[in-house]
Amino acid sequence: MTRKLWISMLAAAAVGTAGAAWAALPGNIAAALADKGRADDVKRDAARKPGELLAWAGLKSGDKVADLIMGGGYFTRILSLAVGPAGVVYAYQPDEFVRFQASYGEDQKKVAAAYPNVKAVTGSLGTLDLPDGLDMVLTVQNYHDLHLTPFPKDTAAKVNAEVFKSLKPGGVYLIVDHVAAPGSGLEAAMKVHRIEPSIVKQEVEAAGFRLEAESPLLKDAADPHTAGVFDASIRGKTDQFVMKFRKPK
Repeated sequence: MTRKLWISMLAAAAVGTAGAAWAALPGNIAAALADKGRADDVKRDAARKPGELLAWAGLKSGDKVADLIMGGGYFTRILSLAVGPAGVVYAYQPDEFVRFQASYGEDQKKVAAAYPNVKAVTGSLGTLDLPDGLDMVLTVQNYHDLHLTPFPKDTAAKVNAEVFKSLKPGGVYLIVDHVAAPGSGLEAAMKVHRIEPSIVKQEVEAAGFRLEAESPLLKDAADPHTAGVFDASIRGKTDQFVMKFRKPK
């Protein structure tokens, strides 16, 4: 796809009532949200606030980004158009997840085939190998998975070390996840697919990162923090923390 065609697609996507609703967002992010390839994702935007999240994180056109544990590709699709043809999105899907649910592998292939600047990355979580020189790595609703009991206990430490190595000095590590009740410890990762924010801060800072800011964007005081995130009573309405870490220059 040529740069001229890509720019035309972005401009066309931002037109209309949806474009007006996203007028406060940077143009690259607003246009990415209007991508017609996201037709099945739009219904989740109100709860996940991807535009506000990525604008707050400082995502720019031309950035090289890794979507760490991409899942179905919700953020991968947005990132692709937001960074544009001069940028790259490395969409990482762990081998362990694909073995557990084959559709994750198919989702990765479909997204990589549909978006020319998306590069599929595979491999085990324990041997994660990301390209160097990245501007941003984000993992959304998946950090707790690094503490699932099937994985070795040092998985989170290894992943954080690789993310630190892969980022440019000054690069951003953006983490969003479901809040666990205080004192619940690492057992919450397996039991309810949540994690305490204090654990994440400690682990990521131990890898060399500096916590730059936290956002209340996805807070929800009504969440009791006890139900599993897939429980019908709370699904899509969990209290989530948003942390922006930075690799020191």
